[in-house]
Amino acid sequence: MNKPSQPGKAGIIVPTAEEDAAIYRGIAADPDAVELTADLAARLQPLRRRGRPTAERPKVPVTMRVDADVLDAIKATGSGWQTRVNQLLRDAVRRGKLAA
Repeated sequence: MNKPSQPGKAGIIVPTAEEDAAIYRGIAADPDAVELTADLAARLQPLRRRGRPTAERPKVPVTMRVDADVLDAIKATGSGWQTRVNQLLRDAVRRGKLAA
């Protein structure tokens, strides 16, 4: 049985020389296996982008000062208050109350 490569590092097991040899024999016998060369590694691309898709209208972080009681009232409406403030401002722009 293999021992961890570093004491106290559970889960990190380095194969023995015999296990390495068996692994490489298996790779050599597999017609679908491709050796990862430095050139091939440099050309590899992820299959898909990670994370959220790019927003059509990305949000912009803003720092602004408002009266404490106004902010308290807005935050008291619960989770999602920033989205609701954004919608209120958007509605005001659409109605012509604010010039965009």
